[in-house]
Amino acid sequence: AGGMKPAPGRRLLAALVLLLLPPPLGGADAKESIVPLQEGRMYLNSVPRHFCYTNTRVPQWHDIWTRTQIRINSSRMIRITQVDSEEELEEFSVWNDVLFFLKEKLNDTSIDVDLYSNKTCLKVELLEAGTTYCVVLFRRFDPKLFLVFFLGLLLFFCGDMLSRSQLFYYSAGISFGLLASLLILVYMMSKVMPKKSPVYFLLVGGWSFSLYLLQLIFKNLREICKSYWQYLLGYLLLAGLVSFGVCYRYGPLENERSINLLSWALQLLGLLLMYSSIQIHPIALTLVLVAICTKSLDYPLQWGFALYRRVQSARLGPSPPRLLTEEEYRLQGEVETRKALEELRNYCRSPDFSAWTAVSRIQSPKRFAEFVGGACHITPCEASVHEQEYGLGGSFLEEQLFEEEEEEE
Repeated sequence: AGGMKPAPGRRLLAALVLLLLPPPLGGADAKESIVPLQEGRMYLNSVPRHFCYTNTRVPQWHDIWTRTQIRINSSRMIRITQVDSEEELEEFSVWNDVLFFLKEKLNDTSIDVDLYSNKTCLKVELLEAGTTYCVVLFRRFDPKLFLVFFLGLLLFFCGDMLSRSQLFYYSAGISFGLLASLLILVYMMSKVMPKKSPVYFLLVGGWSFSLYLLQLIFKNLREICKSYWQYLLGYLLLAGLVSFGVCYRYGPLENERSINLLSWALQLLGLLLMYSSIQIHPIALTLVLVAICTKSLDYPLQWGFALYRRVQSARLGPSPPRLLTEEEYRLQGEVETRKALEELRNYCRSPDFSAWTAVSRIQSPKRFAEFVGGACHITPCEASVHEQEYGLGGSFLEEQLFEEEEEEE
């Protein structure tokens, strides 16, 4: 009597949880026998049971994308409790009951089994009479793990490019807006609420409720797409347009430090995805280290290759210069001529150029002024005379041909 009594609030919470939870069928005093699970075997039951899987297989390198699952299918809603040992099956925990009450009761549940866990146990309790359920354990290659690994690899090696891409900015912003619209609504409500308001307690619970609602939507996504596709399409269009408007309002990142932070965040996310998608922990850690070293050694490898080419060229000696072809010679002459003329115009327009001295020495000041203003440096008549003399069929070319014929004779 003299000891500390539990707080009334805790007793009230425990009593409320016990009243809300439906009592399992079969009686609390009846101790169910533990059924050992074997890979590939199906267990059909209509009474509450305890199941345990003992892992005796050592993970191998080819199990990097292998997933071991316990799948439970039932005709009606059931209660499933997962523990790590047989002793915990008989223990009562109010916290487990609270978590079960907050979660959705499903008749199709999958439990992932860690490849390194020695034993995984679960307790199946029936909530309604006449319920039948099936338990099966299987091990298979999971393509989702490979896709997650590939996505992490892409984020890690392309994080620098993605952080500067406008397409990635808008697509990521719209996707985040579609998934987190409920969270954004709760955040906007928190901004307009007065401080020290009891509504904040509801807002804190609203975040958890939003996450739970998103989880519920993803579980029933196929049924929603089939029955309520009009509302789903309207939501996607509305949330997508609003998200695009917000992204367009603030625009892509321009500050170099912000871009670096986004790039580092994408690379870190890529490493986490790579590590979490591989079931063999030593191999996962090795691949992460290899990826980091490969990305870090990119520039040293380029420098080493450039140094190797220099050493090779120094040892073999200078290579003879390549002669230009006639077409390359003509193009280079045109480019260099235009470049030199533009430099001359810029110099004539500069304050350092003495215009009066130049005008007093040239024969046609008007033509010089037109040239400085952007006109061609030769007249059409001069171009025609040059073409007749040096062009194809001109007198200069004919003289060269006649001289070569006389030398041959």
